[in-house]
Amino acid sequence: MPQDAALAAIDIGSNSFRLEIAQVRRGRYKRLAYFKQAVRLGAGLDEQGRLTEAATQRGLACLQEFGQLLHGVAPQRTRAVATQTLREAANRNEFLVRAEQALGLPIEVITGREEARLIYSGVSFLQPSDATRLVVDIGGRSTELIIGRRRTPVRAESFPVGAVGLSLRYFADGRLTPQAFREAQVAAGAELEEAVAQFGPAHWSEALGSSGTVGAVFDLLHASGRTDSRSGSITPDGLAWLMQRCLDAGHVDALQLPGLKDDRRAALPGGLAILYTLAAHFGIAQLQPAAGALRQGLIVDLLQRLGSAEGEAGARDTRQHTVRELQARFGVDTLQAARVRSVALALLGAAQPDAPDSAHALLGWASDLHEIGMALSHHDHHRHGAYMVGHMDAPGFSQSQQRELADLVLAQRGGLRKVEHLLAAPPPQAWQVLCLRLAVICCHARTAVDPAALQLRCTADGSAQLGWCGPGSGPDPRTLHLLREEAEAWAQRSGRLRLVLALG
Repeated sequence: MPQDAALAAIDIGSNSFRLEIAQVRRGRYKRLAYFKQAVRLGAGLDEQGRLTEAATQRGLACLQEFGQLLHGVAPQRTRAVATQTLREAANRNEFLVRAEQALGLPIEVITGREEARLIYSGVSFLQPSDATRLVVDIGGRSTELIIGRRRTPVRAESFPVGAVGLSLRYFADGRLTPQAFREAQVAAGAELEEAVAQFGPAHWSEALGSSGTVGAVFDLLHASGRTDSRSGSITPDGLAWLMQRCLDAGHVDALQLPGLKDDRRAALPGGLAILYTLAAHFGIAQLQPAAGALRQGLIVDLLQRLGSAEGEAGARDTRQHTVRELQARFGVDTLQAARVRSVALALLGAAQPDAPDSAHALLGWASDLHEIGMALSHHDHHRHGAYMVGHMDAPGFSQSQQRELADLVLAQRGGLRKVEHLLAAPPPQAWQVLCLRLAVICCHARTAVDPAALQLRCTADGSAQLGWCGPGSGPDPRTLHLLREEAEAWAQRSGRLRLVLALG
């Protein structure tokens, strides 16, 4: 497929769902199509933190429509991510199953910091600058703050306060009163106060605002001639003026301003309270609207992933960079990790030649990090490592990818019962577990191992047959002993996959 073929990004936000189809050619971004629906998913969380069926149906209908609009865009050139509402929702897994069926594509739930990183990626690509910047993104249920320079985010955080959530809590009846604005600002300040030292004006020279909230407020101020006359930016005076117009109206339904769209009306007071709090606490005298946002960041990041997979010069998959940083931070024996990676991938390639590239990538990263838990203790290091991988910040990885990676790290040794959910899943997950465990066994002496010495194949009945084609009549006695124990472990479980040894 041509490198400049269309790419697509779907942002499943708390207020709106967005689909962007674009082309990136010679470093230039060209939007081909853009679709947006105000789904208000974040307003559909009940008192138990569960998405209501009404909100779910709104989301599914939108995703089904997006799936039809994606006709002609290759699935591997499309990414769909969900943000704060699905990070919070107690029944998110139930929603995701139905949502992926409606869209026809997998959906990743990303962490707040990963969302912030991708936002900055979109802003810095579409609006390049040498200045050190603060980027603010106020979403429906979260606010992201990023400081970066050129294309690199230096510091990124996400805070669980957003325009929809704050509006539902303090302006639920639509009334716009001084007390409601004061309480909303106090609540926003309580969530954001811890960030003042790290994101204050001493750390940046210009501030940009991304997302629909900042864009909506800017449009209202601009249409009323209340933006800064020189820079065309949002100012504290402009925010105070807009807040007074809200108070004068007394109710969101009575608010009449040029440029005010109905889909933004209900969330406006909460977003305005957050913006005013940011301006006051973080010393933002001018906030310029940014050209990029999360969806553009997704496309830029996807382009880098595809280029890295194809060996394109200068392309970098952020996940690979993250794994290398984690190895260095926790003192992983990279030579041993490389041995295990080489053997594990060779075994999977032989036994499951049709396994997707994503399965090989995940197995490779699990091999790279399988000993990360030794930074805490050699005893049960696989359990320590699984916890670390599953809970640490890992730029580039979605929450589901981190869980899958953690599961593989946990599965590398010991009993199989603890990862029975992996073994019961459709291929190639059980084969990933088997290949990693066999690679760890074969490399246990921490010496060079020929990846081609062991041959793994899938038999007609679905079992795994391990053969030997290296020098001599078979592996050394100690390795053979461990392989026999491994075959016994697989024989004791009730699943279909068995390990049969044919080692001479």
